[in-house]
Amino acid sequence: GTIHLFRKSQRSLVGKLTHEFRLVAADRRSWKILLFGAINLICIGFLLMWCSSTNSIALTAYTYLTIFDLFSLITCLISYWVMMKKPSPVYSFGFERFEVLAVFASTVLAQLGALFILKESAERFLEQPEIHTGRLLVGTFVALFFNLFTMLSVRNKPFAYVSEAASTSWLQEHVADLSRSICGIIPGLSSIFLPRMNPFVLIDIAGALALCITYMLIEINNYFAVDTASAIAIALMTFGTMYPMSVYSGKVLLQTTPPHVIGQLDKLLREVSTLDGVLEVRNEHFWTLGFGTLAGSVHVRIRRDANEQMVLAHVTNRLYTLVSTLTVQIFKDDWIRPTLSSVPIANNILNISDHHIIPMPSLKAADNLNPVTSTPAKPGSPPPEFAFNTPGKNVSPVILLNTQTKPYGLGLNHGSAPYSSVLNQGLGIPGMGATQGFRTGFTNVPSRYGTNAHGQPRP
Repeated sequence: GTIHLFRKSQRSLVGKLTHEFRLVAADRRSWKILLFGAINLICIGFLLMWCSSTNSIALTAYTYLTIFDLFSLITCLISYWVMMKKPSPVYSFGFERFEVLAVFASTVLAQLGALFILKESAERFLEQPEIHTGRLLVGTFVALFFNLFTMLSVRNKPFAYVSEAASTSWLQEHVADLSRSICGIIPGLSSIFLPRMNPFVLIDIAGALALCITYMLIEINNYFAVDTASAIAIALMTFGTMYPMSVYSGKVLLQTTPPHVIGQLDKLLREVSTLDGVLEVRNEHFWTLGFGTLAGSVHVRIRRDANEQMVLAHVTNRLYTLVSTLTVQIFKDDWIRPTLSSVPIANNILNISDHHIIPMPSLKAADNLNPVTSTPAKPGSPPPEFAFNTPGKNVSPVILLNTQTKPYGLGLNHGSAPYSSVLNQGLGIPGMGATQGFRTGFTNVPSRYGTNAHGQPRP
């Protein structure tokens, strides 16, 4: 091959990540995200030190929500990066699935942290340590303020979409029932509590409330076990809030069809099948490409006299209202029924030499044969159009003897032997006492017959 003397070396993984980070950092919208990320790291450092000094596992569980905020900020940066990137030959559908993967990874890591808290809490029930409340309340309000400020100041498009599209958590359902009762007394609060609260704001407030109750009970009665109970409650709330989001983003990664659009897709496909010239709509497949983006492909069979471009325009116009990334393959009807010709065929069409060996194709096992046609039966294939009474398997090659002279160019007459002269040359079936008749749709065809290994006539 060609030797490139000054070929550039490929970038390492760190170099590629640095290049993409510089691309994102060049956008002014990402500066606020980077600032919040730096403050988040400082806040996490202080909270972890206070967790160690207070020996409170409930504060540790609440600090994990601040770590989840850092993951959400990274997801927001990835969303900005996806908007800057264009589709490439490797990623022909774009990079939208990266933000889906970021949401899935963030929610799964939050659930793993909740499981870790549950494991540590189970160990503390056996031997409950002493809890120091000196910085417990301070750490609670610092984490609550920063979490709410981050969630309400930064518009995180991926998590905002998932929180609305995913199913409600058990915490949201219980708070919604309580909110209906409160709004029945004070109707002015319906705009805040109904129809459903933001799950991230809700879990921040509920976790802070649990820590405040823990602080009060420890200060009044020195009841240290309540810290472990609050940690379990915060872990369960975290797991219950993140689980529906993980399920929703996981279904997007598995390229499933959203349940709420199945009815609309069926309606559009029925409309497409009734278009002029459309015979059949098949092999349709629709899946979620990213958050709010639906992709799909469909095959449309049309009549042979239909206009392909016109049908393609109508099909695309109908489906594009719901499917933004659509691939439509149009192909015309190519079903042609075989017919038998009854027109006489000239003698010089069949140019057969003196000795021709026609190899018969080897057949498979007898269980794959169709008893009607002696041909391999394909599963799910339609029945044959015609079924001839042909011999069975293990047929040896047929040798056709051509005793005629080749009169081409000599002006000599030539013709075909009659049926009677051929059928009387030992072609009778043994044990039957009669010869087998042969049918054909052709006339004036030179008739040459041979016999197979079983003595049966073979055309």
